[in-house]
Amino acid sequence: MRTLRVRSLCVGVFAVVALAILLPAAPTLPQPQAAPAPTSEIVLTLDPAQTKVHWTVESTLHTVHGTFALKSGTVHFDPDNGKAGGEIAVFATSGESGNSSRDRRMHNDILETAKYPDAVFRPTRVEGKVGQSGASDVKLSGVFSIHGVDHDLTALVHAELTGDRWRGTARFEVPYVSWGIKDPSNFLLKVKPVVTVEIQMSGEIKATK
Repeated sequence: MRTLRVRSLCVGVFAVVALAILLPAAPTLPQPQAAPAPTSEIVLTLDPAQTKVHWTVESTLHTVHGTFALKSGTVHFDPDNGKAGGEIAVFATSGESGNSSRDRRMHNDILETAKYPDAVFRPTRVEGKVGQSGASDVKLSGVFSIHGVDHDLTALVHAELTGDRWRGTARFEVPYVSWGIKDPSNFLLKVKPVVTVEIQMSGEIKATK
C-alpha cells in the first residue's frame, strides 16, 4: 500500500514536470522604454573683467577704433531647438576712442549717453549647433536696444567650451545712421554710416534642466 502511494506521488511529480516542459512558455511582455532625458539648457555667463567690446568706424581721414565696457551678460539657449534668451548689457557711457573732444561729441551729440546710458542685446535664437565642448560657430539673433530704440540684430559668434569655462568672439555691424542716430559727418569729414563691433568674451558655463 505504501509502495503504491510512493509510486503515485512520483507519477504526479513527473506529470507536472513534463507538463511544464511541454507547455509553450508564456510570451514575455515588452518592457516600457524610458523616455530620453531632455537636453539641459546651456547657460553662458559673461565676465565683465574678461570681456571687451571693440568698435571700428571708417572715415575719409582715418579709421577710428574704440571700446565699451560690459555691464553684465548672460545667454541661455536650448541646444535642441535653438531657442535663446538672456541679456548682454553695455555701459554706453564707457565709450572711448582715445580722443577726448571726439568722445565728448560722441556722448553728448551722437549717442546721448546721459539720456540712454546702456546698450542692451537680448538674444532670441541660435542658428547652428553648439557642442557641449570644443569650438562652435553659430549665428545669434535677437533684439538690440540702443539710443532708446529696438532693432533686429544677428551676430556671428565663435565659442569654445572647455569644462565649466568658455570664451569666444561675436561680430556684427550697427547701421547707426539708418537706425536714426545722428551722422557725425560734416563738410570736411565723411564718416561711414556703419560701425563694426567685435566682442571678446569669457565666462562660466552652467547647465540647468
